[in-house]
Amino acid sequence: MRNASRVLLGLATAAVLGLGLPAAASASTAKAADKWSWGPTASSDTKGWAGGEIRTTRSGLRISGDLYDAGGARTCSWLKIKWLTDKGKYRTATFKNCDQVTPRSFHVNAGYMISSEAKVCRGTSTRITGKCSHWEGVWAQGG
Repeated sequence: MRNASRVLLGLATAAVLGLGLPAAASASTAKAADKWSWGPTASSDTKGWAGGEIRTTRSGLRISGDLYDAGGARTCSWLKIKWLTDKGKYRTATFKNCDQVTPRSFHVNAGYMISSEAKVCRGTSTRITGKCSHWEGVWAQGG
């Protein structure tokens, strides 16, 4: 009985000091997701804007947020996101919102990436026509 209490005391001390944590304790801390906020990024006429967050997932990083449109009845806001993967390839995703009342939620499972950028543009319901912001950094590895 005395040896069992010494083992438990040793494990408790190691856990407090961060030394040799048991597998159950380290698995529970790995489940806590890191989160970074980004935005707002606005179109050059400021009638469209987006913002959101990046979270860690089991398969890498996930970029999510909302795209807002405050333009006229025949215009839309567009969001372009590009990211550099850990394999050195650029990937892109494009979203649009033509509803001046309700923001459009979006998400991209970017996997393991080096950096990501976003820009917001104005356009029609079928294509981007201009009034874009510059590419703005959303996230970069290492800060």
